[in-house]
Amino acid sequence: MDHNPRSDLRGLLRSGLSKSLVSLVIKVATAGLTYGMYVILARLMGVTEYGYFAFGLSLATILAIGANYGQQTAILRYWPEDIVAGRPQKAVEALRSGGAVTIIAGLGITLLLFGVGAVSDGFHLPAGHLYAAATLVLPLALAEYWSSALRAQGSVWTALTPRDLAWRLGVPLLVVALWYAGVSLSGAAALLLTAAVLGLSLALQYLLARARRYEIAAGTKGLGPYWRERGTPSRSFFLGTVLDSAALNVDIIFVGLLVAPAAAGVYFNAFRTAGLLTLFMFAITLVVAPMVARHYHAGEMRQAQAITALCAWAGFLFSLAVFAGFLVFGDQILGLFGAGQEQGKLILILLSVGLLFDAATGPSRIVMMMTGHERAYVRIFGSIVVAGMLAQLAVIPLYGLVGAAVMNMLSRVAAQLAIAWFAHRRIGLDTTLLGAFLVNRHTDRQA
Repeated sequence: MDHNPRSDLRGLLRSGLSKSLVSLVIKVATAGLTYGMYVILARLMGVTEYGYFAFGLSLATILAIGANYGQQTAILRYWPEDIVAGRPQKAVEALRSGGAVTIIAGLGITLLLFGVGAVSDGFHLPAGHLYAAATLVLPLALAEYWSSALRAQGSVWTALTPRDLAWRLGVPLLVVALWYAGVSLSGAAALLLTAAVLGLSLALQYLLARARRYEIAAGTKGLGPYWRERGTPSRSFFLGTVLDSAALNVDIIFVGLLVAPAAAGVYFNAFRTAGLLTLFMFAITLVVAPMVARHYHAGEMRQAQAITALCAWAGFLFSLAVFAGFLVFGDQILGLFGAGQEQGKLILILLSVGLLFDAATGPSRIVMMMTGHERAYVRIFGSIVVAGMLAQLAVIPLYGLVGAAVMNMLSRVAAQLAIAWFAHRRIGLDTTLLGAFLVNRHTDRQA
């Protein structure tokens, strides 16, 4: 008997698409503010100091993802899984325990980075910039976890607006105000300012969440049982998110160390610009991750396939349009960052090819994480990405920015092919563009 009539699928897709469009509106605004922030900082700070800022922000981002220890992904799976299974108290304990893990790990990594700064000049990066980057680790980690915790509960505006918009608006406004007051920020000062504004944004998010009766507070009650039961999967979530973050940030760090801080700024601008290509894919994934977990663990495979197909096609069409824009207007877009940035167009195109392929293979990472295959994801994606990073270490000294971009593109294509194939063969969900033609072949299974 078919328990999934077409009307149910249409309603599911309408709900997913409407929330995704809200997420897209926020992410478009976020991208605009982020891009504006980078343009303003690049023009007002100078090439070298902006390179220090880009280096420090990328380093803090990677460390913050590590500080989450996979909890920002874990809660997206465990909250809907426990709610579907009729265990609301266990869902709350998982959320609070994940927050406690994030705070403890965030403080530990912050202190560790302070210690590194005390004994090293950070190669090309002065120790003061390491100290400044360290102050960003915990705010970035909490921002990521709270966003996931609220999205798991069905929130979009509360999850994304304060974190994504408030600090990205505040930082450039303050930088411009300081510049008009005759204060030119160093890279370290810009990092400290970013940490302070993000901290205030998090306070606003906490107040909004409590006012709307969402669970958000951390707590250690139940932390022990939670860790004994779910600590092993958390390690896989941790490795997976670190690998994802490294794939988006380690190039910039390698370029900064092996070439020069100014070159890191050029690569940073090209990479962040290329990231606009997957803006809708990222926005819709924020919404569908808990939906995939809920339907998969309830045995509703047809709905899960429909959601992944919606994500793949919506994200790819948006990405294709943006890629065409890069081909035509890439020089002008990069020129917004100031003189000399146009040299990054080839970097922009190479990185964009990899990201366009990423969009075509759909939400393969999320599907693997939400269905209990996080260890396989780490094994497959990690082996390919780490191999690409090692290749970059050999290639960057010889070919500079172009070598870094080519290796990034090739490793991304190979990794996405591998995990999409695994999702199709082992999980039963085709995350690629072809998945839209397979929805009616699925039937419910026993949860």
